Amino acid sequence: MPIIIDDLLIVLNVTYTQTLIIWTSYFAAIVGSSIVGSILSNRIRRLSFLYLWIILGIVTSLLPALFNSSTVTHVLILSIFLGVSFGLGMPSCLAYFADWTIVENRGRIGGITLLITNLSAPLLAIPFMLFDLRVNSIIFAMWRGTGLIIFFLKPEENFSSKTKKNVSFTSIFHDKSFLLYFVAWFMFCLVDRFEMPILSASSGDFQYLIPVMGPVIGGLSALVGGLLSDWVGRKRVVLYGFVTLGIAYAIIGIAPTSFSWYFYLVIGSISTGMLWVAFLLILWGDLSQSGTREKYYVIGTTPFFLTNIVQLFSAEDVTLIPVTSAFSLAAFFLFLAVLPLLYAPETLPEKKIVLRRLRKYVEAARKVKEKHAEKATIG
Repeated sequence: MPIIIDDLLIVLNVTYTQTLIIWTSYFAAIVGSSIVGSILSNRIRRLSFLYLWIILGIVTSLLPALFNSSTVTHVLILSIFLGVSFGLGMPSCLAYFADWTIVENRGRIGGITLLITNLSAPLLAIPFMLFDLRVNSIIFAMWRGTGLIIFFLKPEENFSSKTKKNVSFTSIFHDKSFLLYFVAWFMFCLVDRFEMPILSASSGDFQYLIPVMGPVIGGLSALVGGLLSDWVGRKRVVLYGFVTLGIAYAIIGIAPTSFSWYFYLVIGSISTGMLWVAFLLILWGDLSQSGTREKYYVIGTTPFFLTNIVQLFSAEDVTLIPVTSAFSLAAFFLFLAVLPLLYAPETLPEKKIVLRRLRKYVEAARKVKEKHAEKATIG
């Protein structure tokens, strides 16, 4: 969706203020519609709601192909429709994912999901560079239409009999475990968005390498992070992600050399992939129960979109900050974000972690026993 909006803005050659209004409307529409969608999810059968959401997305994606010419007003309205078509069903889609996965394999499946998403994004960008806006909108509509196939493959809801609870948004913030993880996630999103304009302005040729290699490395690390979160727990993976990303920012803040930028590209992408899979897919599903997950995911994903608006309005000002100071501050705030995580509980049940370790020890003992038995037979 951002690709379509970008194409329209380039064609119209809009002003800076108009760009701000259009992008702010897009992200605000995502957040607002996701709140509405989480409320509607208590009144409409989930699969029916998801089918309608995907159909709405297909129709909205085709809108640019229907216009012979566009104005700023057209793009503004389209950006709102695109935001609504994405945000309206997002909470139900994420809750559907959490309900269909069990806690001990949620990380693995979430990692696979993000890996596929990250690898498909660059592939989808290739035809967008080759064709005009009309063809691109048709391609995008077809891509969104694949969601119907996914839901048709597994249409039964074995959790549909569970009563949906009418949980208020304020009551979720009374959940101490949720609040501790949410504060750390919000700080990460703020730091990430504030640093993006500085990275673009100071990274030189690396600004072209980061969008290409970042999603690939991030997708692979999301898979690794998902597997690790099922093995050692979510909290450790999140702590590793914050600490390593803070180290990467600190290094380019101290010595912004070519080696430092390569180090940041690799380590930063790995850390971001791990944090995304934890905070976008796993943690809110762990902390909620079936029937309440839509609202948990709405609040949990809101920083990801709202901080984009913060970035839009602060981009020109933050680039005035010296590079070394900006990256040093980013490292400081990321290490500061670790503090609430130290008090946050592990969301993967301890018995699951212990059971996995026991299985590992039993398997190792069995191999040692077989090795000694083999030596005894030879002797």
